[in-house]
Amino acid sequence: MSVQITYHGHACFTIQTATANLLIDPFLTGNAMADVTAAQVKPDYILVTHAHGDHLGDALPIAKRTGATIISNNEIHNYLSKQGAKTHGMHIGGAHVFPFGKVKLTIAHHGSAFPDGTYGGAPCGFLLWLEGKVLYHAGDTALTYDMTLYGAEGIDVAMLPIGDNFTMGPEDAVKAVGFLQPKTVILMHYNTFGVIAQDAQAVAAEIKAKTKAEPVILKPGETLVA
Repeated sequence: MSVQITYHGHACFTIQTATANLLIDPFLTGNAMADVTAAQVKPDYILVTHAHGDHLGDALPIAKRTGATIISNNEIHNYLSKQGAKTHGMHIGGAHVFPFGKVKLTIAHHGSAFPDGTYGGAPCGFLLWLEGKVLYHAGDTALTYDMTLYGAEGIDVAMLPIGDNFTMGPEDAVKAVGFLQPKTVILMHYNTFGVIAQDAQAVAAEIKAKTKAEPVILKPGETLVA
């Protein structure tokens, strides 16, 4: 079976499986790159890597409107469940088998706080086992040698930030691809704001020259079938 990965700008993706529609880091309102609005998406599950506004985004109103379950670290789970969302709390290194597949939280070297300043727990990435495929969404992170461990899982598609300043930049992203050894890598978290502007084509060329992975640049609204 295949999965459909649709990019919505920044670090937001929809992943469609045979049984569920997953939405990751739904920063849609206020995101000039987004191709959809918070009112248009209909996820069954929402995965949130950390509490910063450009990742938590519209998770709460979307969850309340659709009844979707938010999957996140335990601090985000506690914060959003008190506001009426259906949530499932996890933590770094922990995995859980959901009806659609398996989710494991990975280390992300970053920060995490809600827009109101409340501590948002440890930031994370996600390893996903879906329809016989292994996907990795890194979240906001610096380069970390732990990625070699994730690569041992046999990653089919990795979604990696390249924007620099707040996350790893192009040089470290290329190194990350070498650690992860995915078949395909989708570039994300760039050009949303001026401080994270990057030449994605140049980054893709470096990945192609220095690794065995196939780099993919998706425009918001475009879909990769894996």
